[in-house]
Amino acid sequence: MTGSSEVPGFYRRSISERRAFVQEWAGLTAQEIAAYEFPPGIDPALVDRMIENVVGVMPIPLGVATNFRINGQDRLVPMAIEEPSVVAAASNAAKVARAAGGFTAQSTPPVMIGQIQLLDVPDPAAARHRILDRTEALLEAANAKDPVLVKFGGGARQLEVRIVPSPRGTMLVVHLLVDARDAGGMNAVNTMVEALAPEVARLAGGRAVLRIISNLAVHRLARAHATFRADLLATDSMPGSQVVEAILDAYAFAAADPFRCATHNKGIMNGVSAVVLATGNDFRAIESGAHSYAAWLASDDGAVVRPLTTYEKDRDGNLVGSIEIPVAVGLIGGATAVHPTAKANVRLLGIKTARELGEVLAAVGLAQNFAALRALATEGIQRGHMELAARSLAVSAGARPDEVDRVVARLIADHQIRFDRAKAVLDELRRAPG
Repeated sequence: MTGSSEVPGFYRRSISERRAFVQEWAGLTAQEIAAYEFPPGIDPALVDRMIENVVGVMPIPLGVATNFRINGQDRLVPMAIEEPSVVAAASNAAKVARAAGGFTAQSTPPVMIGQIQLLDVPDPAAARHRILDRTEALLEAANAKDPVLVKFGGGARQLEVRIVPSPRGTMLVVHLLVDARDAGGMNAVNTMVEALAPEVARLAGGRAVLRIISNLAVHRLARAHATFRADLLATDSMPGSQVVEAILDAYAFAAADPFRCATHNKGIMNGVSAVVLATGNDFRAIESGAHSYAAWLASDDGAVVRPLTTYEKDRDGNLVGSIEIPVAVGLIGGATAVHPTAKANVRLLGIKTARELGEVLAAVGLAQNFAALRALATEGIQRGHMELAARSLAVSAGARPDEVDRVVARLIADHQIRFDRAKAVLDELRRAPG
């Protein structure tokens, strides 16, 4: 690397000029800089308007999960993710669920929370009442900031006022509940709380500090459940009834132990975030909201975190799984509305509303989690990853397409799924006569 990272006017340069600067600064080879090129169908000018200082794109594999039936409707589910086995696992889990009718899902109205933080309030309890007494006028003022949202059936719905102790003293926190309809809601909610902040601060007799949307969308939830028939869970070494019990044991581990629960919920988000990213939504917001929701659920009984899924056994001995997650996703605005791949993926899903997308997310999250628990409870998680990991290592080691399968077979047979071993196997194959 050469020179300073302080580059005045970098944002004013063209993509090609930025790319040339980066190549020279880091000493990138022609092959390395070629990886920044835009694939067919992606307009560089469009990408340049999406974020700042664009130099290229970083494509992520896009797969399609099959076998999903949600609320009686078949769906192909696009998933953008770099992790092996996720798409295959979701497809296999959906196939098992399909035998008992598939996934049943529902969602609440798409209500988001906007927060106004008030400090230096001398009488928080009385101030709370003063603000709530003005609810109707405040909601009217909020809705005046977005008449289009109101026209389509959305808008500000309710006020909540919380008294929150903090290291900086007692805070008054006002929640504005906004039905965002088919939008994610960030712009509408932020605009509304910023407009209300001066009046709310006057009513409280304090000062407004933050005015911002919350990603803990406890009013915007999606739920799904499915039955996984015991007879379809049997393996060569375990009858289906035993697999059901093992999955229940694995779920109990996550419910009892926060260290296991963190990985349990991460497995759910493998599926959820892959669909969120594929549809151009904010997967960081969804991740944050889901994990915060898991902690919020646990706070009622003093626990640290709770699984986002639940597993039970029905009277016939089958496994019944359910899930509830916050789903602050939209189909209007942001990358979803402009990115050509995201738009194509929404068309592929065949969804018309943000609530439908949320229900798909819940079903995929449940499927992904069931698949992980099934693997853990039977052959272990590594077996499912082994071939895909070996294939990735073979390619990284430099194997040509006609060499990959032979390298993979050797790695699996030797039970050595490592890069150094892949390199050694490839060298051996190339030295062998014929």
